Amino acid sequence: MAVRIRLSRHGKKKAPFYRLVVADSRSPRDGRFIEMIGTYNPMTDPADVKVDEARALHWLEVGATPSDTARALLRKAGVWDRFNENKTGGTGNTCEAG
Repeated sequence: MAVRIRLSRHGKKKAPFYRLVVADSRSPRDGRFIEMIGTYNPMTDPADVKVDEARALHWLEVGATPSDTARALLRKAGVWDRFNENKTGGTGNTCEAG
């Protein structure tokens, strides 16, 4: 089962509100999902992004792949950078000069 982190659209016409969900890649955009890990409201200024960091990191570590938009939102919330630090061992630049 391919698991994706993606957006699910809610709200009314011309006033979107999105949920950041973990879902099977075969399920429809607004259909069944495994877990809701955050919200995104583009109508506020600045856009409001809330992410449960612990659950997002868990799903990324077990192999969930985020969509392009979900990756951008995770990057904005700081979760994507933390995930990459954990993946590379937290050393940052591993190349030594000299």
